Amino acid sequence: MITISESASDKIKEMLSQEETPNLFLRIGVKEGGCSGFSYGMGFDDEFHDGDQKMSVQGLEVVVDEESLKYLNGLVIDFKESTMGGGFTIENPNATATCGCGSSFRTATAAGKPDPDAC
Repeated sequence: MITISESASDKIKEMLSQEETPNLFLRIGVKEGGCSGFSYGMGFDDEFHDGDQKMSVQGLEVVVDEESLKYLNGLVIDFKESTMGGGFTIENPNATATCGCGSSFRTATAAGKPDPDAC
């Protein structure tokens, strides 16, 4: 299960409304890389692939590939405003270590493929 806060959902919906491509959904995934081993990916897509898992979260259509899902169960996405702007934050209960910039992680059972030049 993935949780998206109301503020994150509102921001994502605002961003979706500015896109010209119809039928877009939010794709969330994980790939090897980043300074801790895995990095997050989040963006809009309009193509489904074999193994994709679809879910509805806060009125958004969210798609996660089957391989990423095992690393994202319990994930919480939020959006925070600050005087320097705003940005999405990710809390992942599966992560046992994260990098200083917060964009990569590793789990107790998988280290991924760290990139020493990341961050």
